[in-house]
Amino acid sequence: MSEQPAKKELKVVFPENLRGGVYSNNMLVAHSKEEFVLDFMMVMPPVASVTARVVISPGHMKRMVSALRENLGKYESKFGKLTEAAEPAKPTIGFHPPPA
Repeated sequence: MSEQPAKKELKVVFPENLRGGVYSNNMLVAHSKEEFVLDFMMVMPPVASVTARVVISPGHMKRMVSALRENLGKYESKFGKLTEAAEPAKPTIGFHPPPA
């Protein structure tokens, strides 16, 4: 019989300033070969402000998308099918190249 490695308990420290979370009603995604950058924003015209930025590796991004799909499925099976929110008006923030 082969021995199974002992399970190690991981203690998670949750900083007090993050415990309440932040609200986001918009998100911008950018990526390079090495990472994805997720900017969560609170848009309240005429101002938008970034409430959190998450930088994640492509491998972790793939797992995160999978976990989100799984949890969305669980949510919908319990509470009913969600409808996608209407597309917001085109943002007036950030870089926007001229139309072709």
